Amino acid sequence: MKCWSRRSRSTACAVSTESAEARRAFDLEAPWRLHPQVAIRPERFGALLYHFGTRRLSFVKTPTLLEIVRSLDTHASARAACQAAGVGVEELPSYRTALATLATSSMICARSAQ
Repeated sequence: MKCWSRRSRSTACAVSTESAEARRAFDLEAPWRLHPQVAIRPERFGALLYHFGTRRLSFVKTPTLLEIVRSLDTHASARAACQAAGVGVEELPSYRTALATLATSSMICARSAQ
Protein backbone atom coordinates (compact mmCIF):
# COMPACT_ATOMS: atom_id res chain seq x y z
CA MET A 1 0.00 0.00 0.00
CA LYS A 2 3.02 2.21 -0.03
CA CYS A 3 3.56 4.91 -2.58
CA TRP A 4 6.83 6.72 -2.93
CA SER A 5 7.64 9.97 -4.62
CA ARG A 6 11.10 11.48 -5.01
CA ARG A 7 11.44 14.91 -3.44
CA SER A 8 14.24 17.33 -2.77
CA ARG A 9 16.03 16.84 0.56
CA SER A 10 15.75 20.55 1.30
CA THR A 11 11.96 20.32 1.51
CA ALA A 12 11.80 17.07 3.48
CA CYS A 13 10.46 18.64 6.70
CA ALA A 14 7.87 20.77 4.91
CA VAL A 15 6.77 17.83 2.80
CA SER A 16 6.43 15.64 5.89
CA THR A 17 4.04 18.13 7.51
CA GLU A 18 2.16 18.68 4.25
CA SER A 19 1.79 14.95 3.70
CA ALA A 20 0.44 14.34 7.20
CA GLU A 21 -2.17 17.05 6.67
CA ALA A 22 -3.03 15.74 3.21
CA ARG A 23 -3.53 12.21 4.52
CA ARG A 24 -5.97 13.47 7.14
CA ALA A 25 -7.75 15.61 4.55
CA PHE A 26 -7.96 12.98 1.78
CA ASP A 27 -11.64 12.34 1.10
CA LEU A 28 -12.35 8.69 0.36
CA GLU A 29 -15.95 9.61 -0.48
CA ALA A 30 -14.96 12.02 -3.27
CA PRO A 31 -14.58 11.01 -6.92
CA TRP A 32 -10.95 10.84 -8.09
CA ARG A 33 -9.11 10.03 -11.31
CA LEU A 34 -5.63 9.56 -12.66
CA HIS A 35 -4.24 12.94 -13.69
CA PRO A 36 -4.41 13.30 -17.50
CA GLN A 37 -0.65 13.99 -17.69
CA VAL A 38 0.29 10.78 -15.83
CA ALA A 39 1.49 7.65 -17.58
CA ILE A 40 1.45 4.23 -15.91
CA ARG A 41 4.19 1.69 -16.48
CA PRO A 42 3.18 -1.64 -14.91
CA GLU A 43 5.94 -3.54 -13.10
CA ARG A 44 6.06 -6.82 -11.15
CA PHE A 45 5.93 -4.92 -7.85
CA GLY A 46 3.07 -2.63 -8.94
CA ALA A 47 3.88 0.28 -11.25
CA LEU A 48 5.78 3.45 -11.97
CA LEU A 49 3.75 6.61 -12.44
CA TYR A 50 5.31 9.48 -14.36
CA HIS A 51 3.77 12.94 -14.42
CA PHE A 52 4.78 14.71 -17.64
CA GLY A 53 3.80 18.13 -16.28
CA THR A 54 5.74 18.03 -13.02
CA ARG A 55 8.35 15.48 -14.19
CA ARG A 56 7.76 13.61 -10.95
CA LEU A 57 8.08 9.84 -10.67
CA SER A 58 6.11 7.78 -8.13
CA PHE A 59 6.22 4.11 -7.29
CA VAL A 60 3.02 2.18 -6.67
CA LYS A 61 4.27 -0.73 -4.61
CA THR A 62 1.35 -3.17 -4.78
CA PRO A 63 -0.77 -4.56 -7.62
CA THR A 64 -3.89 -3.80 -5.56
CA LEU A 65 -3.05 -0.10 -5.35
CA LEU A 66 -2.39 -0.10 -9.09
CA GLU A 67 -5.82 -1.65 -9.66
CA ILE A 68 -7.40 1.05 -7.49
CA VAL A 69 -5.60 3.88 -9.31
CA ARG A 70 -6.57 2.49 -12.71
CA SER A 71 -10.22 2.12 -11.70
CA LEU A 72 -10.76 5.47 -9.94
CA ASP A 73 -12.50 6.87 -13.04
CA THR A 74 -15.07 4.09 -13.07
CA HIS A 75 -16.16 4.38 -9.43
CA ALA A 76 -18.21 6.97 -7.62
CA SER A 77 -15.54 7.39 -4.93
CA ALA A 78 -12.08 6.31 -3.87
CA ARG A 79 -13.71 4.14 -1.20
CA ALA A 80 -15.77 2.35 -3.87
CA ALA A 81 -12.61 1.75 -5.94
CA CYS A 82 -10.89 0.30 -2.86
CA GLN A 83 -13.85 -1.96 -2.08
CA ALA A 84 -14.00 -3.17 -5.69
CA ALA A 85 -10.30 -4.07 -5.48
CA GLY A 86 -10.98 -6.18 -2.39
CA VAL A 87 -9.52 -3.85 0.23
CA GLY A 88 -10.91 -4.71 3.65
CA VAL A 89 -11.88 -2.28 6.39
CA GLU A 90 -8.67 -3.01 8.33
CA GLU A 91 -6.50 -2.22 5.28
CA LEU A 92 -8.36 0.93 4.25
CA PRO A 93 -6.27 3.40 6.32
CA SER A 94 -3.08 2.25 4.57
CA TYR A 95 -4.64 2.64 1.14
CA ARG A 96 -6.05 6.03 2.12
CA THR A 97 -2.52 7.14 3.04
CA ALA A 98 -1.13 5.87 -0.29
CA LEU A 99 -3.91 7.62 -2.25
CA ALA A 100 -3.32 10.82 -0.27
CA THR A 101 0.35 10.67 -1.22
CA LEU A 102 -0.59 10.25 -4.87
CA ALA A 103 -2.98 13.20 -4.61
CA THR A 104 -0.34 15.39 -2.94
CA SER A 105 2.10 14.63 -5.75
CA SER A 106 -0.62 15.32 -8.39
CA MET A 107 -0.62 11.74 -9.72
CA ILE A 108 -4.35 11.56 -9.05
CA CYS A 109 -6.75 14.47 -8.96
CA ALA A 110 -10.31 15.18 -7.94
CA ARG A 111 -12.97 14.88 -10.61
CA SER A 112 -16.50 16.19 -10.71
CA ALA A 113 -19.21 13.79 -9.61
CA GLN A 114 -20.98 12.06 -12.47
